[in-house]
Amino acid sequence: MGTFQKIALFLAVSLMSGAVALTGSEPLRLQVTPSVARAPALLTVRVTVDAAADDRLLQVVAESPNFYRSSEVPIDGTNSTPLKVFEFRNMPTGLYQVTGVLIGSHGPRATAFKIAKVEPSVGAR
Repeated sequence: MGTFQKIALFLAVSLMSGAVALTGSEPLRLQVTPSVARAPALLTVRVTVDAAADDRLLQVVAESPNFYRSSEVPIDGTNSTPLKVFEFRNMPTGLYQVTGVLIGSHGPRATAFKIAKVEPSVGAR
């Protein structure tokens, strides 16, 4: 199965599980920089959360066909800061789906994703 087919399958499963894919002015916004980098890369993920009393956890995953890394932080409802920054260091070559999931007391509340590409370093084979 190709990378884009895996991404499409992941999104379909996410939508069926009750999480909502989001855009623009939604409760969860995700920015990944850079969107294209050289290996070993540092991907910085900035997640903005519009606070709600139900918010409990924020999880961010960077996944390619050959590599997986994740991180999560607790969210204290409306008392939490709106911006969370995650750094994924030494990311190897690959096409990554970076996904943020905002989890409330009753399960996933919102989901957002971006694509990042890590290319081989100059001179690599």
